[in-house]
Amino acid sequence: MSALSDQLSASIVIPTRDRPGYLDVALRTVMAQALETNAEVIVVDDGVDPATAAVVERHGARVIRPDGSGLNAARNAGVAAARGDPVVLIDDDIAAPPQWLSSLLAAIDRAPDHDVFGGPIRARLEGGGPRSCGREPAPITTLDLGPNDHNASHVWGANMAIRKRAFARVGAFDETIAGRGDEEEWLRRYADIGGLVRYVAAAGVEHRRTRHDATVRSLSVAAYALGRTARQNDVRKGTPPSLAYELRILAGCVWHTIRRRCAFGIVFAAQAAGRLREALTSRS
Repeated sequence: MSALSDQLSASIVIPTRDRPGYLDVALRTVMAQALETNAEVIVVDDGVDPATAAVVERHGARVIRPDGSGLNAARNAGVAAARGDPVVLIDDDIAAPPQWLSSLLAAIDRAPDHDVFGGPIRARLEGGGPRSCGREPAPITTLDLGPNDHNASHVWGANMAIRKRAFARVGAFDETIAGRGDEEEWLRRYADIGGLVRYVAAAGVEHRRTRHDATVRSLSVAAYALGRTARQNDVRKGTPPSLAYELRILAGCVWHTIRRRCAFGIVFAAQAAGRLREALTSRS
């Protein structure tokens, strides 16, 4: 192990694809914390937008290109390039509040028998997002497992730290999987060998959507695609709901939209429609 690797507290890996605006915010909130804790920041650029390189250079991060395509290929490339341990995976559309990284690293130091850690992921719809009745969560990926640290069955790849020894035991992320379940499949393999996951309540991040991306239309397009991959993930796990169940969920989302005058219902209906489309496609 090199002297540089000994000195680094962690390697923060940020996969990105043609979203320099989101990446700019992520790096602006992460770089100071990385400097304070002596961590490196690696941006894995899987896109073609030249503005990405300019953003990375301005913030002083390191940039690499993955050999393959897709989020898991970018994660694997970042892990392979990481000179620190643990590897901290975050998405390019998060904002990290102050003390996020120090809280995460302190929790890792306190739990030497754990290899996977993660914290809350809170939705931030800029501009307020669509009208909500208040009964449903924001229609983007979030995680809230409570106000206290504890062992958990999962954390998500938007805010997840992994010791390198876990990759040696479990292997890399499956690059054939895209969308819902991309990190969940790796976590199942990790659980199968008795691996422990620790939820760190103080190490939360914000999962952002800009005003443009927080419209009903934009959220619905993303939700439809997510619905299709969520159904594929259920099939991989051997737990796909029946077609009748998927139809009931779609009908319920439509009823909720009308009854509550809730625009979030439209987004959830789009996700249910994606699931239904995938179920019908697999039957044909």
